[in-house]
Amino acid sequence: MARTIFDPAARAELLTRLDRLDATAAPRWGKFTAPRMVSHLISAIRIALGDEPARFRPSLLSNRLMRWCVIHHLPWPKGVPTAPEMLARAPESWATDVTALKAVIARAAANGASGSWALHPAFGDLSGREWGALIHRHVHHHLTQFGV
Repeated sequence: MARTIFDPAARAELLTRLDRLDATAAPRWGKFTAPRMVSHLISAIRIALGDEPARFRPSLLSNRLMRWCVIHHLPWPKGVPTAPEMLARAPESWATDVTALKAVIARAAANGASGSWALHPAFGDLSGREWGALIHRHVHHHLTQFGV
């Protein structure tokens, strides 16, 4: 089974890794700075919760089989473009943003697999279980980008 933010142990591991991240960490790939990446994750999860708007853009990724493969099995490419809405938030102070990311992860986890979720800009209508796995994998991907 895929790791998910709904699993307390998997979520705690992400938060522990986040605590090891430093604002000055250099990325192993891509153009994000650590503060920009944290801000990006905040926006992405807020979009999932419906707190921030995002426009659904149908594509190959909105195909059910393709979506399942990307969320659960295929390796994620490095440096792939993202939805512009997930890049709109400017970083604030490091401490404020790390606290905000932890809080929005906790809110998403509390929303649960049966909670109400927004459309994903590329994948479209996701179940709560899919959102839980996708959020975990997305955070994991970017923490790995910064070596934590």
